[in-house]
Amino acid sequence: MSCCASSECPGLRYDRDLSQPLARLRMTLDFLPSPSAENPGLFIRDPYRYSDSVVIIPPVLVRCLDCFDGRHTDLDLRESLVRLTGDLDVGEVQQHLVQTLSAAGFLEDENFRRMHDERRQAFASSPVREPAHAGSAYPLEAPQLEQTLKRFLGAVSFAPETDHLLAIAAPHVSPEGGWQSYRAAYGLLGEELRERTFVILGTSHYGEPETFGLTRKPFITPLGEATTDVPLVDWLAERGGPAVRMEDYCHSFEHSVELQLIFLQHRLGPAVRILPILCGAFAQSLLGDGNPERNDRVKQFFEALGELAERETGRVFWVLGVDMAHMGARYQDPFSAVAEQGIMAEVADRDRARIDRINACDADGFWDLVRENRDDLKWCGSAPFYTFLKTAPRARGSLRRYEQWNIDERSVVSFAGISFSRI
Repeated sequence: MSCCASSECPGLRYDRDLSQPLARLRMTLDFLPSPSAENPGLFIRDPYRYSDSVVIIPPVLVRCLDCFDGRHTDLDLRESLVRLTGDLDVGEVQQHLVQTLSAAGFLEDENFRRMHDERRQAFASSPVREPAHAGSAYPLEAPQLEQTLKRFLGAVSFAPETDHLLAIAAPHVSPEGGWQSYRAAYGLLGEELRERTFVILGTSHYGEPETFGLTRKPFITPLGEATTDVPLVDWLAERGGPAVRMEDYCHSFEHSVELQLIFLQHRLGPAVRILPILCGAFAQSLLGDGNPERNDRVKQFFEALGELAERETGRVFWVLGVDMAHMGARYQDPFSAVAEQGIMAEVADRDRARIDRINACDADGFWDLVRENRDDLKWCGSAPFYTFLKTAPRARGSLRRYEQWNIDERSVVSFAGISFSRI
C-alpha cells in the first residue's frame, strides 16, 4: 500500500473528514524572540497571568503555529510537520506540541477556560491585592527595597513643593531605568500630603478599551499594606456608569499602579491611602473621529470623576503612572531604536509637543496630537493623561525631567517626571 501526502489522495481526504479541529492559539499572549542564545525560537508567555508558564517554540516549529487558528485540523498540523522536518514519523512531535501548548494554557480549550475561571475567582475572593512585581521589577524584601528607593530618591536636591501642588506624573517603566524621572516627581512630595487620598490613574495595558478598572482591595507591597479609599471607590462605582469594571482582574497583575505605590509608601509611609483607577485605551477615538468623550460610557465616567475631584478638592492628590513613546523592534516598528539618536531625536520633539499641551492643560490640543497617524508614537499613557486633563481641577504643568531609555538593544521607551499646580 502506498502512502500519499497530497490532498488529492482519496485516503487522505477520508482522514481529513475524520480529523479534529485544533484549538485556537490565544492571541492575547506575548510573542517575543527567545532571550536565550542556547534556546533560540519564539518565546511565549501569558501577560494576563492566567498561566505562569513560558514556552519556547524551536525555530523549525514556529510555522506550525499557523495551524492553531481554529480552522486547521490535526491532520493539517501533521502535514506541516512533515514538510518542515522532512520526516514522516512526526506523531510524537505533534502530540508533544499540542500537549505543551494546552498544558501551558495557551490554547482556547477546556484547560484554559478552567485556568481563566480559577484565576479570576481567586482575585475576586482575595481580601487583598498581593504584590505582582516584587522580586522582578523591584526587590522582594523590605530592607532591600528601602535601600533601593533611598538610592533613587535619597539624594533629592530640591525642597518639597506642596503649597499649590495638585498632581504628579511619573513613569511606570522599570525603576532601574527611569529612576531619575521618578525622583523628579516624587521628590516634590512633602509630609503635608500624608493624609491625602492619592488618586492613581494608571495605564491599563491589558484591560478593555474605553473602560476604567476599580478595586476595593487594599494593596500589599514589601513595605506594608496601603489602604484603598473604599467610600470613594463605592461613590465612583455607583456613578461611573457602564464603563466601570469593578474588581477588575487586571489590577491583580498590572504594574502601572503598583510601581507608583512603592514610591508613595517610601515617601509618606506604608499605610498611604489610595484610589487606584486603571484607564483602558481610547481605541474608538484613535480609530475614528472625535474625542474620547463622544463615547457616552466614557463621558459618564469623566463626569463622575470630575464631580469627585471638585467635591474632594484639598483632600485628594493625583498621581499619573504613565510612560510615553514605545519605539523600535519590540514594538513592531521596522527599525531599531537608540535613545536620543536618529529617529528618537524626532520622537523627543514630538513628545515635547504633547507635553506642552499637557502642561497647558489643553486636553483637546493634546488629543489632536495623539490622534495623528493613529498614535504612531504608541503612548501607552495617553488615556490616563487625557482622563486627568478632562476631570481634574484647573492646573498648569511643569516638566521636571524627560528621558528616553533603551529597554533592549533595539527598542526605546520615553517617559517624564511632571508636576501640576493649581491656578
